[in-house]
Amino acid sequence: MTESILNPTELTEDLIATYETVIGLEVHCQLLTESKLFAQDLNRFGAEPNTNIGPLTLALPGTLPKLNKKAVEYAVRMGLALGCSISRRTIFDRKNYFYPDLPKGYQISQDKKPICENGGITISVKGNDGKLYEKYIRFHHIHLEEDAGKSVHDGSDTDTLLDYNRAGTPLVEMVSEPDLRSAEETGAFVTEIRRLVRYLDISDGNMEEGSLRCDVNVSLRKKGETKLGTKVEVKNMNSIRNMMRAINFETRRQISMLENGETIQQETRMFDVDSGKTYGMRVKETMNDYRYFPDPDLSPVVISEQWLSDITDAMPALPQALREKFTKVYGVPVYDALVLTDTKEMAEYFEAVCAKTSAYKAASNWLMGSVKSYVNEHDGNIESFPISAQILAELIELTETNVISNSIATQKIFPILLNEPKRSPKEIATTNNWLQNSNTNELESLVDEVIASMPDKVAAYRKGKKGLLGLFVGEIMKKSNGAADPKMVNQLLAEKL
Repeated sequence: MTESILNPTELTEDLIATYETVIGLEVHCQLLTESKLFAQDLNRFGAEPNTNIGPLTLALPGTLPKLNKKAVEYAVRMGLALGCSISRRTIFDRKNYFYPDLPKGYQISQDKKPICENGGITISVKGNDGKLYEKYIRFHHIHLEEDAGKSVHDGSDTDTLLDYNRAGTPLVEMVSEPDLRSAEETGAFVTEIRRLVRYLDISDGNMEEGSLRCDVNVSLRKKGETKLGTKVEVKNMNSIRNMMRAINFETRRQISMLENGETIQQETRMFDVDSGKTYGMRVKETMNDYRYFPDPDLSPVVISEQWLSDITDAMPALPQALREKFTKVYGVPVYDALVLTDTKEMAEYFEAVCAKTSAYKAASNWLMGSVKSYVNEHDGNIESFPISAQILAELIELTETNVISNSIATQKIFPILLNEPKRSPKEIATTNNWLQNSNTNELESLVDEVIASMPDKVAAYRKGKKGLLGLFVGEIMKKSNGAADPKMVNQLLAEKL
């Protein structure tokens, strides 16, 4: 196939703006079960090659698959979280084509009756104007299937090694409708999916290890048209950043071809990380001939009302519901709510702090500022943050009631608590003489002293240089060792100046 030469300088933004990118995703998510989907072999990442395998994984003669009930429960959890309809009776099918890394030579999947259908997810995306907008992305279905093993080339041009550890790992494949329109929307979509599976505790969502990976279908059409263009599939994207790069490249490549009068073929492509370009792997037929048929070794799966009710009752609070709660109940801005619900652990910590103080916005500021900075500099996990919600709430209360200044809290007490998290913030402030001074007589003396020492600055201030007020405040705070009440200082300065 001859490709048009893509020169980005030849595609103006005005030309690109006349086209619409249409994107649909197939998201593969490995499930965190102890064992595989149809065998008792361990489901663990990182083991020595071909150690988590047994007769069933190797498809030895006489072996029969047995369905992992927990994997079905996890798939239902995902479906409920996305508002899908749950199939009460579903079957497994054999998907036939040669898999060198699946010893059976076929894959057990679901075709005609997937476990979950329809549903969708709301994403938040930053628009060109810098403002956040929300968009609902629909799903076609979610089905359960077993993962394939891994082919390892190990630098050889002729030899392929096979690691069957991953073969049979349970995964859900989530197929979206073609509702996405940009790399940014697609990145937000996969980010939200990854966040959701972690909230549900059904997957670690680790894209680097292959726990979450995507096939991206990209097509182009002129804006205003309703007919879909020919789609090109970019396989096995295991990085959100690279997935967005691949979409942007495909958009420009396909526009270039269409403008040159070339025909876009339905094909499967791969993405080269170093060059930032996609390249052809194989041309796809209009329809794959997988010769699906019901697996005769597996009985239909019946999900009773009681089982579905039990799974529903055990569902955790999900990101979207928590964002609404944080904005409506705690009154924090939408952006704060997005950051605070980034992980389930961060959201739980925020709620624990809010249970001990009514200064919700101050709590949000602390978590998005000093706390998040510390967490990012360490292991990135709030669970290992040393200061308890109770102690942080006490520190927040001290600043909100003007017992200590915010600068003393953040610059002096907070670092001490990181090393001595069991200490009382008030005890630390008292011991170090950091309690805020609101004594009018003492503060008035300090104000008079600073004003007397800076007659030229006072004259300049009175002539209109109001920005000098900060200089006076800073000098007074320095002389008081940070203990002066800033509000009282500003009030006294305003009166005397």
